[in-house]
Amino acid sequence: MIDFTSALYLGLRHPHSALAPWAQLTNGRPAALGTSEQERDTARRLARWIGCTRVALAPSTLHLFWDICGQLDPGSTAIYVDAGAYPIARWGCERAAARGVSVRTFRHFDARQLRRHLERRGPRRGPVVITDGICPDCGRTAPLPGLNEIVADFEGLLVIDDTQAMGILGEGPSASLPYGCRGGGSLRYHALDRARVISISSLAKGFGVPLAILGGGADTVSRFVTQSDTQVHCSPPSAAAIAAADHALAINARIGDELRTRLLGHVRHFRDGLRGLGCSPIGGLFPVQSIPLPDGVDGTRVYDGLLRRGVRGVLRRSRCRGGTLLSLLITARHTPEVIDWAANALAEARSCTENGGKVYEVAHEESALA
Repeated sequence: MIDFTSALYLGLRHPHSALAPWAQLTNGRPAALGTSEQERDTARRLARWIGCTRVALAPSTLHLFWDICGQLDPGSTAIYVDAGAYPIARWGCERAAARGVSVRTFRHFDARQLRRHLERRGPRRGPVVITDGICPDCGRTAPLPGLNEIVADFEGLLVIDDTQAMGILGEGPSASLPYGCRGGGSLRYHALDRARVISISSLAKGFGVPLAILGGGADTVSRFVTQSDTQVHCSPPSAAAIAAADHALAINARIGDELRTRLLGHVRHFRDGLRGLGCSPIGGLFPVQSIPLPDGVDGTRVYDGLLRRGVRGVLRRSRCRGGTLLSLLITARHTPEVIDWAANALAEARSCTENGGKVYEVAHEESALA
């Protein structure tokens, strides 16, 4: 079975033999009582990489969104969240709403509508705007420069869930290098003014590390850490996760751009192959490539047809456009031969379902690709 369900886009792996040793996974103390020198050093290097003055570390983005949204004052601010935002950010918004903070949505990546909402809001200042850095459904990058300008005009704060972009997008994008270089995420990609920005990211996708970071200005991050509930009541990141982050940073510095170039080539190859078979994938050049399934088509039948052809994908609901998507997640570890196989299997499974309402099992020879 060929697997296209992993979000380890760069294909990074961190076997224990490749990591710096540790004496114990955790010291049993919450982060609020102090962090190790290794953790502080890793945090400094991550801050330089993404382009922030300081970062705070956490086991997951859920910890960070729980904290950042729980710290908002109901009497002085309101949240405006992108309608297509990733669920973890929305869970944080639910906590804020439970504490009395006003939470409103604006259309997916629609900066003009956000501005209209804020203009109608009246004299109250300091809105918190929450958005993804890149949408894994449509593959578009958020209009972060425009959102950042709006936030500055209204003396607010822009909070970016940059998990999908981290490790993929980087500074200096161009026609020949659409991902940019060095993979530092959306702040680098857009060369954003960071004065009113917080970046929250998991390294579990692009870097393959179960660790999350919150980056921003020194005062902003210090205030966040001081008020954090999870740094008091939850375990800090493990020593293994810190060592894996160090390992990922070293690999990225050495061959990261090479891996991103390979990944980009695979995505383009897949898209060209599907188009040649009469299918139009969505996702742009992002590694999550999807086929929208028309209303009336049974997505489970298409998914089962793909499995019968030796390919495992992801059947899901689209947050930003509605409807059902069948997605394949492409990584740098895939090969052109595997990608060709998957494109043919996807086109066949979809065609069989749409032309007759059922999936026909197609026998094929055993292959090293499977």
